[in-house]
Amino acid sequence: MKQAAGEAVKLDILINNAGLGVWKSPFELLAEEWDHVLNTNARGCFLCAREAAKYMKQTGGGSIVNIASTRAIMSEPNSEAYAASKGAIVALSHALAVSLGKDGITVNCISPGWIENGDYDALRPVDHEQHPAGRVGAAADIARACMYLTDPANTFVTGVNLIVDGGMTRKMIYEE
Repeated sequence: MKQAAGEAVKLDILINNAGLGVWKSPFELLAEEWDHVLNTNARGCFLCAREAAKYMKQTGGGSIVNIASTRAIMSEPNSEAYAASKGAIVALSHALAVSLGKDGITVNCISPGWIENGDYDALRPVDHEQHPAGRVGAAADIARACMYLTDPANTFVTGVNLIVDGGMTRKMIYEE
């Protein structure tokens, strides 16, 4: 943070986008693996936000966006550590929004769904069709959400968990 703040006149924006997961049965998940996921995802997010907020407070405010996941509100088997860490980020975001608002700092969270970062053209039609939006997400979808939440004119949106998932968390799925 010191280097980033030292190279800019003002630190306006922090996007916390680090994360990792371990997908193992809860019966096999080691405490060390749990700690590694929670420390990287949740603790790392807090520490970066705290340090950025120190600079933002001194210079009149800014915007922090923490990247969580739809796994914070819905799960797949064997995702306990990842889901817990992303849920912690959602809670951390609204808590920081309340604590830092008086300093002119907005804090929001984005929970992406399926965002394809590999070969988008290799996706099957069924991959796209299962999304109410008609397609799998792309990194640009998350970037646009970040731009919205960090727009200097957008100071009234804070403490929000913006779900960017093509509508998947709103779709009821039944086996037929």
